[in-house]
Amino acid sequence: MLMRQMRQNTKIIMLVTALAFVALMVFEWGMDASGRSGGGDLGRVGRAPVSLTVYQNTYRSIYDQVQRSQAQPISSAQNREIEDMAWDEVVNQLLIRSELVRRGIRVTDDEILQAAQFSPPPQFQTDPAFMNEQGQFDLMRYRQFLSQQGQDPAFLQQLEQYYRESIPREKLARQVTAGIFVSDRELWELYRDAREEVTVTALILDPAQRIPDSAVPVSREEVERHYNDNREDFWVPARAQVRYVYMDRLPSAADSVAAFDRALALRREILEGEAFGDVARRESADLSTAQTGGHMGFWGRGELLDEVEAVVFDLPVGELSEPVETFLGYHLLEVLSRDEDQVEARHILVEITLTDESEIRLLSRADSLEALAATRAFNDVAAQFGLEVLTGEISEDFAVLPGVGPALEGQDWIFEDQEGVGAVSPLFESMDAFYMLEIVRESPEGYLTLDEVASEIEGALRLERKRERLIADARDWAAELRDGRTSIEELGDRLSLPAVTEGPFTRLSMVPGLGVQSPAIGAAFGTAEGGIAGPVMAQGQVVLLRVDARTEADREAWEGQKELQRIQVTAQIQQERMGQWLVGLRETTRIVDNRAAFFRAAEDAQSGPQIPAFF
Repeated sequence: MLMRQMRQNTKIIMLVTALAFVALMVFEWGMDASGRSGGGDLGRVGRAPVSLTVYQNTYRSIYDQVQRSQAQPISSAQNREIEDMAWDEVVNQLLIRSELVRRGIRVTDDEILQAAQFSPPPQFQTDPAFMNEQGQFDLMRYRQFLSQQGQDPAFLQQLEQYYRESIPREKLARQVTAGIFVSDRELWELYRDAREEVTVTALILDPAQRIPDSAVPVSREEVERHYNDNREDFWVPARAQVRYVYMDRLPSAADSVAAFDRALALRREILEGEAFGDVARRESADLSTAQTGGHMGFWGRGELLDEVEAVVFDLPVGELSEPVETFLGYHLLEVLSRDEDQVEARHILVEITLTDESEIRLLSRADSLEALAATRAFNDVAAQFGLEVLTGEISEDFAVLPGVGPALEGQDWIFEDQEGVGAVSPLFESMDAFYMLEIVRESPEGYLTLDEVASEIEGALRLERKRERLIADARDWAAELRDGRTSIEELGDRLSLPAVTEGPFTRLSMVPGLGVQSPAIGAAFGTAEGGIAGPVMAQGQVVLLRVDARTEADREAWEGQKELQRIQVTAQIQQERMGQWLVGLRETTRIVDNRAAFFRAAEDAQSGPQIPAFF
């Protein structure tokens, strides 16, 4: 029965096999990236041409992956990003192929046979057909499948092609990352940083508020001198002041109710006998856990979302929770095992997304907005639809508008289409909204004048002097604290400033008022329990703190997991080194991107749409 089901799904499985590695940064296969296949050249990587066919295949694979990962259609802004991702991917492939040839890296038939038996392609390792009852990959099931498919020449040819592509890249990775060794000291510091905890009481002083402007005068001469000494800091790209309106694409309360109802329906399915893992694989929006039946792994206290943690550390083992709402959506949770400080759980995530009805209403409203804007003034259109007219700025290197997010299409319309003051844009879309622009003012690239930035410079110089004054005062207060002449609470009362207690937190925590991995965090861990730290700067504030409690990391527990940690850290360093190596390879190779001219010429010649041509 199992073999028959897998044979029926062979075409689908092999399609996945052909595309699965495109999303990886370096070690990919499934396409001829040599640039020799037809369709014309989009550019060059060194001496190798980039073919249209390869680019389109890569684009389509990434496009499909992105679309599968989200419920809403891919926006035009996303599509631009996908086009660039596809280009980068093809460039990476050509660079790697060239390097494989240069280094003489090859693969033998015996290596392919061994890999086929013991190293299945990743997409097989996550395919439900090869999972056991515990949601784990079953190598024996995979080998049974191989024996059944061994009579199919097409299957064997494609599997061989996969290994002929992937094994040389693995060899290249080993060469590039050879010599990596992580010492015990480094491993202990990483472990300690994530587990050692302190609790502090702190006074957080704002220089802007505590020191009056009159105490730190700034002269015009000082402003001019700073401007002249740092003129390059005041160069700005071309920019445009715009007015804009937008309609957000966020789910409504009705969409949230629909997602909740869907979560309840899935819960009923499970309670009526449907396997949790099967429902998770079919329905969960958390793609990282869906393929393993929703298994989330093991988590300690403080490592999960608050709403989830509150449930999984209280829910009876084996019991299915009611839908739990977080900013991600609604979760159905089941605890598999738990002790006092660690829990193993699985979940099904139902995202809160636009329902079909909401999507249709939004698109209809957007179409009406665009149609009306063709015949009416900008303000009249906004009033007709009850939209607030907002103001913003878009430059050649930055295009983010509140409510809209990245306004990349609007940026192109302004600077590439060279629209003038008073022009009103078509209706554009971002991930977050539909929007329209009206250009109010345009400014060319160049240096801001002294008059334009004088107040900004004056404010910056004054704030720096306030910080210096406040730190000097704080040193005296710290001496009082260390001498025992006062307590941090008494000092806070004297300064009309609350002493706030934070913690326990680790060196890697984000702490309100103290920041993340800031000098204040470092000072807290560098001070003995009961000691006074500071003054130090954190997030522009001056901080004094007392270390109230400290919990050391468990060195014995670290020793017990040290070798597994070494494997994980080494793999992370290898990945980072490969990325750095690839960046360096790109910097030393002449890469020509001719896509814009290529597709513009094709569009002019055929009067047809730009890529992807297969749409």
